Amino acid sequence: MPANIVVLPLLLLLELDLGSSQVLPPPCDSEIYCYGPLLHAVQMAKLYKDDKEFVDMGMSLPPENILKNFKDLSQAHNNNIPRDKLEAFVNASFRAKGQELEVWTPEDWKESPQVLKNISDPQLRTWAERLHQLWKKLGRKVKAEVISQPQLYSLIPSTHPFIVPGGRFLEFYYWDSYWIMEGLLLSEMPQTVKGMLQNFLDLVQLLGHIPNGARVYYKQRSQPPLLTLMMNSYFSYTKDLPFLRDNIEKLAMELNFWANNRNISVSAGNKNYTLNHYFVPYGQPRPESYSKDFELATTLQEGERETLYTELKAGAESGWDFSSRWFNGTSKPNSLISIRTSRLVPVDLNAFLCQAEALMSQFYTILGNSQQARKYQDLRAQRMEAMQALMWDQQKGAWFDYDLDKKQKNPEFYPTNLAPLWAGCFQDLKVVDQALKYLEDSQILTYRSGIPTSLRNSGEQWDLPNAWAPLQDLVIRGLAKSPTPRTQDVAFQLAQNWIRTNYDVYSRTSAMYEKYNILNGGQPGGGGEYEVQEGFGWTNGVALMLLDQYGDRLRSRAQALPSQPLCLAAVLLSTSLLSFLPW
Repeated sequence: MPANIVVLPLLLLLELDLGSSQVLPPPCDSEIYCYGPLLHAVQMAKLYKDDKEFVDMGMSLPPENILKNFKDLSQAHNNNIPRDKLEAFVNASFRAKGQELEVWTPEDWKESPQVLKNISDPQLRTWAERLHQLWKKLGRKVKAEVISQPQLYSLIPSTHPFIVPGGRFLEFYYWDSYWIMEGLLLSEMPQTVKGMLQNFLDLVQLLGHIPNGARVYYKQRSQPPLLTLMMNSYFSYTKDLPFLRDNIEKLAMELNFWANNRNISVSAGNKNYTLNHYFVPYGQPRPESYSKDFELATTLQEGERETLYTELKAGAESGWDFSSRWFNGTSKPNSLISIRTSRLVPVDLNAFLCQAEALMSQFYTILGNSQQARKYQDLRAQRMEAMQALMWDQQKGAWFDYDLDKKQKNPEFYPTNLAPLWAGCFQDLKVVDQALKYLEDSQILTYRSGIPTSLRNSGEQWDLPNAWAPLQDLVIRGLAKSPTPRTQDVAFQLAQNWIRTNYDVYSRTSAMYEKYNILNGGQPGGGGEYEVQEGFGWTNGVALMLLDQYGDRLRSRAQALPSQPLCLAAVLLSTSLLSFLPW
């Protein structure tokens, strides 16, 4: 391990009680893209508006030559290189970002998939056609020179073409890709999905896990584990049994990474439970946000800085980078400096793993391996027992993140509090109706443009006033499982609200966005570390999913209540739901 890579102090690792099976993932070992004086000098000079730009630039020279030239330049200026000299050095040593990839048109793209034909509203149908066209705009393929000379790039080469999120995100990302794949399958593009899946499986084979995204500087951390669900979506569509059989062990390897590297033991009553949390045991600033992390750390005592870096990376691993969800809720409730991601046991992470364990049991049953099928059934049962004991609140009708420091549930609202419904990690469908009451009691149904990410406005992008497509999906599809018409009606209305927000913003801007501000009638979102990005892969995917599920009922514009039937209006009035309808 390179000397500059800092791992959490042993005492802190012991305090976290991670178990004897703890194994660290491979470090980010590039002295240019991951750590070292060159990275520090360039990022702290702020040559670019976005720190990600530099670490996405390919090299014009071999890395050893660049490092030698930088050392000589630094010594010539007594380790204080003038900005113009540093900029000239970078221009001579690196290529502009974005040159590792070429635009790629998916070969299985077709003009008019069935999902478009199922949409009744003509304006929404035209819009959906444009969303379907966006897959060609977001398609990318790694250039041959990157595959032959990977040492010159931060991009991790992949064999198969893929769909990127959009904007500053030039590479593919882990959890984004699940909702992208769902949209691609609705666009009848299974070969593109299979190639993207193979890229992820190759990363598991190479690294033992799937990194945050396809860059070497993301290797230290992962993202919410949805690989097994991706495989299930592809297999359900294609029934490609040989592909499942060939890759089942890689699916197991990825789940083993989470079991061995992200496990946490929690005591409640007289029993110990094992669940999972986000945890990245490496210090140093995130390379793609280096200057922000470094400057934030300077406000702390030197001995506290490495722990801050690990918590920032854990927040990035969660996909919620960043949110008051991870902050100290008492002393500095809205301050990133108080981030402590690893000290919370998240509902959604454990729901995703519960779902993955159920799917693995099904996969092994299909493949005729009853022993492995039972193993994953048992793992799922243990996880559900732990979630029931530590996270479920019968009175409120939802699950809550468990706070390891306070030894109690975090009572704040997040859409992920209902993730177990979406993931199928419950046994009684009456729980879904309890979730509806929880949404009513939390006043969530009063938001007309989408479900808020939290009810706290911290200035971070995973908080109020922003709403995100995957979180809409978690709630809507969870509620839609209810056998009760009233709960299903609310699921539809939430889908209507979100589709109308996406459509209205697209009508004004001709763009889809990664997030939306839902407090001003629906606008592109804001806050956080960078400007809101266009594209946008998972937003497109969720829109197509909702159009597929409710396309015969969704409308692009608010319409007056029909004269018949009056029963729905009466039901809505009687259940105090009228306030969130966009009439």
